Amino acid sequence: MSVQKLVILGGGESGVGAALLAQAKGFEVFLSDKGALKEEYRTTLQTAGIPFEEGQHTEERILAATQVVKSPGIPATVPLVQKLRAQGTPVISEIEFAARYTNAKLIGITGSNGKTTTTLLIYHLLKTAGLNVGLAGNIGDSFAEQVITDTFDYFVLELSSFQLDDMYETHLDIMVLLNITPDHLDRYNYTFQNYVESKFRILQNARPEDDFIYFMESQPILDELAKRQPNIHQLPISLQTTPATGGYLSNDQLVSQNKNRSFGIAQSDTPLRGPHNAINMLAAILAAQSVGIDNKSVEDGLKTFQNAAHRLEPAGSINGIQFINDSKATNVDSVFYALSSMDAPTIWIAGGLDKGNDYSQLDELVSRKIKALICLGIDNHKLVDYFGSKISSIYETQDVADAIAKGLEWGQPGDVVLLSPACASFDLFKNYEDRGNQFKAAVQKVKNAG
Repeated sequence: MSVQKLVILGGGESGVGAALLAQAKGFEVFLSDKGALKEEYRTTLQTAGIPFEEGQHTEERILAATQVVKSPGIPATVPLVQKLRAQGTPVISEIEFAARYTNAKLIGITGSNGKTTTTLLIYHLLKTAGLNVGLAGNIGDSFAEQVITDTFDYFVLELSSFQLDDMYETHLDIMVLLNITPDHLDRYNYTFQNYVESKFRILQNARPEDDFIYFMESQPILDELAKRQPNIHQLPISLQTTPATGGYLSNDQLVSQNKNRSFGIAQSDTPLRGPHNAINMLAAILAAQSVGIDNKSVEDGLKTFQNAAHRLEPAGSINGIQFINDSKATNVDSVFYALSSMDAPTIWIAGGLDKGNDYSQLDELVSRKIKALICLGIDNHKLVDYFGSKISSIYETQDVADAIAKGLEWGQPGDVVLLSPACASFDLFKNYEDRGNQFKAAVQKVKNAG
């Protein structure tokens, strides 16, 4: 039998992991990245003796592949990808490739917002309960690289729509769909239904005994479910009703019913605030129940969870004014959740690279909770035009320290200064992490000087 030629497009965490797994499984491997590789990835490939190129794609070599593993960052519309597909070469994601080589049970989480928090929380609940569990997907270490040794019984996978688009055969045992709101529409021909169908690929190989956990007040999910009527064990989550099987929030109590077991805890006894986090926690509790974790372990896990950075992360308190870093909120929907969680007068820092935002869904929250707006971006005209008549105090700056100084000037003890940008960060910062880290550092600097 001839050796299978596997080409990997993109040399980031997932691509390099896929290269190592392919090599371990006897493929002839070649990795190609149009940009420059990070030093650590270059070294990894050199040490493993895997041939690679950077700064270009040699078409002839790539088109000779038996199959191609594509980075989620590369759109399907790229001419090279279209040529591969036109000649019948399978183009798959790292998740799809790695899933072939593991016997672990797979828990997949997707949604426009809340994926990372929910993924980390499910992982934490399983790990603190003593299960042998790995964390991968859109987060942490490469799934493919972890599968080389395949020592885990469970994998918790954060799945973006881009990863799902290149998955075909992967079977998930537990599927979580948190919400669907317009995002990344530039990759979906500006057609929301295309994006909805992309998210629903999480169900594509579902079996009747598998568990599907979803938020039933996300209208696009309900509409699509009505069309598809999948044969799967459904566990809906509600903030408005009390489903008999599934999860709900009632008077601060998070209640879930799954596998003939009930669980309840006060949300105020957990570290996560706000209605969006009630959904995230209920999804994680239901997933934990699905794999048989007892109530005591679930409760312990919830109480000891620490969320990832840049998601409503406390950044410090100065003169009784609390600073919160929510730099990960790069779309309007995320800001909606952040503002919903605020229970003090809020000075809101927003701005950056606008992704075609519609701010109207924030009107009611802004009128109730926001006392001032600080625009932190190169081009703030859209924010200023929209909120100019709605917020009495608006200030523009391109400097994070200046934004914090203005927040202190306008704030009173008990107020909150919230960085929740609603925009991408690339105008002034490397990425949302860089924006959040600069914000936290600037708060600390003022604190230490005080």
